[in-house]
Amino acid sequence: MTDIHEILRKYWGHPTFRPGQEDAIRSVLAGNDTLLLLPTGGGKSVCYQVPALAMGKLCIVVSPLIALMKDQVDQLKKRGIRAAAIYSGMSDREIDITLDNCIYGQYSFLYVSPERLTTDLMIARTKKMRVGLLAVDEAHCISQWGYDFRSSYLKITDFRSLLPGVPVIAVTASATQEVRTDILDKLSMKNARVFTRTFARDNLSYSAFRTEAKETRLMTILKKVPGSIIVYTRTRKRTEQIASWLADQKISALAYHAGLSAEGRARRQQSWITGDTRVMVATNAFGMGIDKPDVRAVVHWDLPSSLEAYYQEAGRAGRDGKKAYAVALYHEQDFTILRKELEHKFPDLDFVRRVYQALANYFHIPTGSGHMATYDFNLDQFCATFGFFRTDVFYTLKFLEQEGFILLNEIFDRPSQIKLLVDKLALYDFQLRHINFDPFIKRLLRFYGGEIFTDYVPISESALAKSLHCPENDIYKGLEFLASRNIISYERKKDMPQMQFLTPRYDASQLPLNFDSIKKRRDKNTAKIEAVVHYASHPAQCRSIMLLEYFDEKEAGYCNICDHCVERKKAQQSESELAALSDRIREFVNESGSASPGELKQYFPETDLAVFSSALNYLIKNEILVYDKSGCLQPNQITP
Repeated sequence: MTDIHEILRKYWGHPTFRPGQEDAIRSVLAGNDTLLLLPTGGGKSVCYQVPALAMGKLCIVVSPLIALMKDQVDQLKKRGIRAAAIYSGMSDREIDITLDNCIYGQYSFLYVSPERLTTDLMIARTKKMRVGLLAVDEAHCISQWGYDFRSSYLKITDFRSLLPGVPVIAVTASATQEVRTDILDKLSMKNARVFTRTFARDNLSYSAFRTEAKETRLMTILKKVPGSIIVYTRTRKRTEQIASWLADQKISALAYHAGLSAEGRARRQQSWITGDTRVMVATNAFGMGIDKPDVRAVVHWDLPSSLEAYYQEAGRAGRDGKKAYAVALYHEQDFTILRKELEHKFPDLDFVRRVYQALANYFHIPTGSGHMATYDFNLDQFCATFGFFRTDVFYTLKFLEQEGFILLNEIFDRPSQIKLLVDKLALYDFQLRHINFDPFIKRLLRFYGGEIFTDYVPISESALAKSLHCPENDIYKGLEFLASRNIISYERKKDMPQMQFLTPRYDASQLPLNFDSIKKRRDKNTAKIEAVVHYASHPAQCRSIMLLEYFDEKEAGYCNICDHCVERKKAQQSESELAALSDRIREFVNESGSASPGELKQYFPETDLAVFSSALNYLIKNEILVYDKSGCLQPNQITP
């Protein structure tokens, strides 16, 4: 077994592990089921990647989002580690080849969605794989009391039966004690080792400001806090509006949301990461997997619907350990919007059945068919076809997703990919018989190397066209011709949301809805929203204490850097200054015998009039000084 410190130095370039990482890694290597809670940016993925590399066996990673899978795979590949992902939108041939490569030891990591674990193909191929570790990322998704429940996570425990003796590590950034207990239970983690780090962020100053003029407050933040900033909003439209307004104020800003093209998102993300753009105004589609340590502030223009989500998003500030700020802006109407959104999240069940039936009609899926089938999905087109309102349908789809019937991937961004289906000898024979394709094939090999023989590799048709000095359309035709002759497998670029059916299609009238579960989930969501309202509107409590108590850290002390702590320190300082000034005034009157208020102020010219008046009123109110008949103040001889 390779030394874990050597692996860390070789692939990550770090001499030592971060706090909490090594203990979790050694627990996994000892064969223990392990639950790890580390704050956002704490390095959770390293805690399953390092032990898997030390074992020299395949690690299957269950992850809920395509964007997260793709980011993790890309990061591993950059470090020289073989990794792959399977997700909705891939062709059957791509999935087949990827799973075969896992059997033959081509990969160290395979990322899959929880839904994939239930397919016959995945089950059959897993039995042939040499698996050393099962990792469950974003493990809070397994709990109905978590903020992002995913019913398919409940099937992971069945998948475990295929991997006798293989340990499980579950990782998440935020989970209450109730959710932690649920994770251990739902994953059948017997005698698991549990590792937690405090959720406190010593360098992150939390604030929440009630304001009717969010633009003014945002400008104040931008003027006071230099460096990169994220502004989170709820809607795509608002990201564009705020980014445009900031640009008018001569502040470099861009909008980021799922409605942009893949190229547009990538371009804007890169501009922000490199510092060419200072402010990214985004929906919560932005941020997961993005490693930018020097974000100086995260501003929530709109409040999220749970403190777990707020903690995760706010935690993207200050990952470099330097002072950073998490600011929530709100007014009373925001609380109304949050509570109203809850009504949308639990739509009328008759409407749920109507939308489900419309989906079946839209994709032409007969009853009993469609299990794990994936389709390109245009929400606006779907709504126009059936006369639905977009917002109503969006929340209904999310409801169907929570109930485990469908999976909607809002962002799907995958470049074109190819893989050679013949060996070098057969390829050379094809080149001899099709001499006009020889330069094209040689350019493919030069651009994409030997990996093209064993795996799908992403390609750029425009780059190939520029290299070969030909129209891009010729490249498409050439690739399609090679695919038609079974020389390559060619999967064209996709940039469309994907709809996946997770069960065989039901008759809509017989859709099995769990009413008891729905009610409990609604009640829990209500409690989460009220926790956000309490956090934002509390008049005095330390923000960090409120967050830590929510995550069951009951012994937390004042952070001394949130807005309430700063105000508390100012008040204490003012009281101290007031007491000192009162003593000086009393001493002066004791020495002089008496003085009028006007004369006293002349002897303290450096003191602010309001502060002086407060000190004098204190002395008079407490009868330490009293007026004589001439209107001058003198010591009260009765007091000791």
